[in-house]
Amino acid sequence: MLAQFFNPGIPLGLAQAGATALLALGVMLLARQRQIHVERETIFSLLRGFLQIIAVGLVLVLLLRGSSWTSIFVLLAMMLTASSISARRAKGLPGALQVSFYGISLGAGAIIIIMTALGVIDPTITSIIPVGSMIIANSMNANALALERFRAEVESHVGFIEAGLALGADPGVTVQPYVQAAVKASLIPRIDSLRSLGIVWIPGIMAGMVLSGADPVYAGIYQFVIIAMIYASSGLTTVISTLLIRKHAFSAASQLSLRPQAG
Repeated sequence: MLAQFFNPGIPLGLAQAGATALLALGVMLLARQRQIHVERETIFSLLRGFLQIIAVGLVLVLLLRGSSWTSIFVLLAMMLTASSISARRAKGLPGALQVSFYGISLGAGAIIIIMTALGVIDPTITSIIPVGSMIIANSMNANALALERFRAEVESHVGFIEAGLALGADPGVTVQPYVQAAVKASLIPRIDSLRSLGIVWIPGIMAGMVLSGADPVYAGIYQFVIIAMIYASSGLTTVISTLLIRKHAFSAASQLSLRPQAG
């Protein structure tokens, strides 16, 4: 219907964005009626997300005319931003920003480098930036889930951890079950994505490839490749992050310093 009133391209895109934003605001108002107040976060996120994606589009217009090596700086900037966003989700967790950067850059970065070297990801800027951004974004989400789950697990088992320390157990051993729980929890969405691929949902890359004329079978295979890379990068990121974050939960004297925040 919107296509009947707006010209193709940016005018139609703005109309479509407005329609979806109104739909999101409607859900927000429905939540408000149930005393679930997410108005500020929803409005801010909608505005920020819209402006950010427009800015990215403008930047990509310039980048796509440049050399492939410039993608390195773009991906690095994405990793830095992802680390900052992920760390903010892990409030009260010492060293969250540093750990997030190491986890995301090593986890997502390793997968991007290996897959590019093998030819799975085309080294051209038109391919490596979109695919790399998906890998980084999912690593960011997994990292945030892992750190938040680790913090919650440790804070809810302070007594058990301190009892283990009192008996002479190594600090890493006392929190190992909570490290395992954090990594497992962070990977559940990625496992579900693999399990439901092609049955519950057809992701955007496959749909875009099919619409552009690619062979549907190859499009499906490549979509599986993307989801598998996302799983691998998320798993590697969370394993690195949770291993690094353990030392931040204890003082130099091996005393538990991560405790529930007052209020």
